[in-house]
Amino acid sequence: MHTDTERCVRAVQSKDARFDGWFFTAVLTTGIYCRPSCPVVPPKVQNMTFYPSAAACQQAGFRACKRCRPDTSPGSPEWNARADVVARAMRLIRDGVVDREGVPGLAGRLGYSTRQIERQLLAELGAGPLALARAQRAQTARILIETTGLPMADVAFAAGFSSIRTFNDTVREVFALSPGELRTRATRGARPHTPGTIPLRLPFRAPLHPDNLFGHLAATGVPGVEEWRDGAYRRTLSLPYGHGIAELTPLPDHIGCLLSLTDLRDLTHAISRCRWLLDLDADPVAVDGELRNDPLLAPMVDKAPGRRVPRTVDAAEFAVRAVLGQQVSTAAARTHAARLVAAHGVPVDDVRGGLTHLFPSPQALADLDPESLALPRSRRTTLTTLVGALADGSLTLGVDSDWDEARTRLLALPGFGPWTVEAIAMRALGDPDAFLPTDLGIRRAAGELGLPSTPAALTARAAAWRPWRAYAVQYLWATDSHPINQLPG
Repeated sequence: MHTDTERCVRAVQSKDARFDGWFFTAVLTTGIYCRPSCPVVPPKVQNMTFYPSAAACQQAGFRACKRCRPDTSPGSPEWNARADVVARAMRLIRDGVVDREGVPGLAGRLGYSTRQIERQLLAELGAGPLALARAQRAQTARILIETTGLPMADVAFAAGFSSIRTFNDTVREVFALSPGELRTRATRGARPHTPGTIPLRLPFRAPLHPDNLFGHLAATGVPGVEEWRDGAYRRTLSLPYGHGIAELTPLPDHIGCLLSLTDLRDLTHAISRCRWLLDLDADPVAVDGELRNDPLLAPMVDKAPGRRVPRTVDAAEFAVRAVLGQQVSTAAARTHAARLVAAHGVPVDDVRGGLTHLFPSPQALADLDPESLALPRSRRTTLTTLVGALADGSLTLGVDSDWDEARTRLLALPGFGPWTVEAIAMRALGDPDAFLPTDLGIRRAAGELGLPSTPAALTARAAAWRPWRAYAVQYLWATDSHPINQLPG
């Protein structure tokens, strides 16, 4: 979008927050860059230039605006709506892969050479993987500086910097303030919080309808791993360097997030997982605008616009849970998952007492005794085959997965049909066009709305909703009174 100068100028002049994260405005006369909704008086048109990423702005020598804090804007919705190599690379960079594994690790995961990855990112985003990771490290450092009392040396290494000097230079260059000055500014109006936790505000593009999003997570939550308490969804996180607990609270203009981590190097990954879980980088205006073109969906969209797709923090975890949930009720699926967690999950400490375990990894389940499962024999085979494929690496599921290839590999496993595969594609892999025509709730909704009832006919009718059929599923599910559609009390 940053190449459409006229459209960008209109967005800046109208301070349209819907475009935050789509592009960034660099002001030639001041040397700063802003989000489109920056509250200051818009600069003259001839003084504006536009970039596709904060990293590109920083690489061109611009520093972040202190008023609108463009580094904290929602991420571009493009990266969650696309399955090409650039989008997959951006999802991995957002998860901190470059900090942990370097550019060769990023390229290896995607099956490309480092040169190809750098060339494609530079062409589309104006910055290579190192510059994009550097911008993310700067934002992580800012969070730690402003929300913790950690010594600056600890902040530097937790944010992913290799040296104190690089940390200091980057913070000064990006924010035009030293780390100490950033902390001083933040502590003036700081609110007290529990020691050992990191409070955050997760931005999103309005509107956001939280009922089905948090309702689904709470109603299907696995005891010991997830809970709804005091108006917040809480769950344990298995992270690259340790584990953590996330507490997410729906608020009118942002999602309140409270993180407790055993290793602060996991902050970037934890934030990324929480945003992915709640689908916070979606563009609801684009999605709802397309779905409103269908006269049968339009009333539901108008009634509660901004529905998001409830996802997962771990794709392998969701795949296991999807198998446990085959042809049983929500309550039964929770019971099966809770037994698995109690027997094989890693115990964790929760100061609030409600969470007890991490969900077991595929490696922890690799030696699972099928006879210990209170499941039909065919489903035991399905589960153990899935776990074995995930544990030995013959099947990989994650934000970097190629959606079509993952579908093909899943369908090759015994006991995997279209419903299970599409559920995983929608909630674990993030495909915005995943569709479940055989789902009981979808078929009930179709009957009520006058849509075709057979899977083939419904799929043909749903072609008009592409590429947002996963969001159409949320609106169709909402016609039912099931607890997944209701924000818990």
